[in-house]
Amino acid sequence: MELMVFAAVSDKIGIGTAFLLAFLTAIIGGAIVRHQGLQTIMAMREASGAGKLPLSKLFDGFCLVAAGAMLITPGFITDAVGFSLLVPAFRDILRHIIKTHTSWAMHGAQSQHQAYRASPDDIIEGECEEINEPSSDITKK
Repeated sequence: MELMVFAAVSDKIGIGTAFLLAFLTAIIGGAIVRHQGLQTIMAMREASGAGKLPLSKLFDGFCLVAAGAMLITPGFITDAVGFSLLVPAFRDILRHIIKTHTSWAMHGAQSQHQAYRASPDDIIEGECEEINEPSSDITKK
């Protein structure tokens, strides 16, 4: 299908222009993926710092990785799918569809998690001694 679409576009705009367009979509898409990826990483850090599980941001990160892979793959169909994954509203719709049609639940995304922090009462002091026992005659045989 990708080749058929590329051939049809090439007939309309010329093969050189089609290649240039495919190359430009990869460059522009890569820049957008990088920008949104950095924003997603920062939002994940903020959510983790606030004690929340950033499941929706992890999903966004997965979508951005998929978008990047689609955009560097030459072709107009993969570019269309890749650019659609860059639109936050489309990711929200996709997240909702996955959530309602699978057993994957994201209700934990809003829950708080507690990181374990050692208190002075948790520390147990002790001493250890390394014992090297001589090997027995049975193991030498």
